[in-house]
Amino acid sequence: MTFAHRVAHLKAEGAYAVLARAQELERNGRDIIHLEIGEPDFSAGKNVSQAGIRAIEEGRTRYNPPAGIAELREALAADAGQRRGMTIRPGQVVVSPGAKPNLFFPTLALVEPGDEVIYPNPGFPTYEAMIGVAGGTAVPVPLLEENNFSFDLAVFDDLINDKTKLIILNSPSNPTGGVMPLADLQHIAAAAQKHDCWVLSDEIYARMAFDGLSVPSIAALPGMAERTIIMDGFSKTYAMTGWRLGYGIMPEALADRIQLLLTHSVGCTAHFTQYAGLEAITGPQDWVDEMMAAYERRRNALVAGLNAIPGVSCQMPQGAFYAFPNVKEYGRSSDELANYILEKAGVALLPGTAFGEFGEGYLRIVYANSLDNIKQALERIGNALAEQ
Repeated sequence: MTFAHRVAHLKAEGAYAVLARAQELERNGRDIIHLEIGEPDFSAGKNVSQAGIRAIEEGRTRYNPPAGIAELREALAADAGQRRGMTIRPGQVVVSPGAKPNLFFPTLALVEPGDEVIYPNPGFPTYEAMIGVAGGTAVPVPLLEENNFSFDLAVFDDLINDKTKLIILNSPSNPTGGVMPLADLQHIAAAAQKHDCWVLSDEIYARMAFDGLSVPSIAALPGMAERTIIMDGFSKTYAMTGWRLGYGIMPEALADRIQLLLTHSVGCTAHFTQYAGLEAITGPQDWVDEMMAAYERRRNALVAGLNAIPGVSCQMPQGAFYAFPNVKEYGRSSDELANYILEKAGVALLPGTAFGEFGEGYLRIVYANSLDNIKQALERIGNALAEQ
């Protein structure tokens, strides 16, 4: 069967392939510890769930404006602006069913066939997928371990040119947990203005930063609000993955185009889900703070345990809920090592190459799991690697 070029290159995310294999092993009686899927193991706050239920009971299950209900857009503009130190108007906010439409649709709206798009590698697989769907040329920039997994700015400077239409950033990063420092963002911002290109800043993990670290947004830098799209959502911060609720922040003219893409694709975001999101934004945040504190404790235990395994070195991730240990000393590909750990140790994790060629030599481990499971996984991994 022959498919159009815009979908012929698409492939599944590696996390789902590993999950499928892990579940097959479980069906055969194996005990598997799941550290492969980037999903909170917490549930949304009770107040959030109750708000969603109440909205359904009140009949808020109808079509609504493609860009989202006014109350939520107003709340998001105020909250996002306050957190980033900038003024955001409700007309700049586009609510979407999950965060991914606010990755895909701005790319479709801005990138012409042949335009170049710079993106982080290793990075979220959807970046490369959406560049290809738009007909753009994907231009990967390596993330450097010695720079807290921020951009290799020397390579970035060599690659950016007048054909560059879009630069994709992700901070804190999936899969590395790295946070891009302000100086790096300033460097990228200056280049974006020089070459008159857009920036798509994936900030889905922006509130998931540790050790008192504040995550800067490139959109707040001088001259960048008019050329930056912020993508954010509720899945990670508020443990609302299945609610499918995300949003984008961008100049109004672009927001109008994105509204039209939503209109002609999904129509609108679920009505009642948005009222749950409104409660998440405006309601108590203590449960969110408790969840982040739990992630930080798990991160500390995981990184300490990994660094105690001979041949493994793991930088302390600054945000998100991923560790990205260096396993190059074992002399095996990341894919081989991840498969070995799954089969031998019963621990599901991902090879760094699931996120691009520059992920070779690394593994991605999710610490959105209990401390007990993390400690057990570390013991299993250590024993398996000692035998390989």
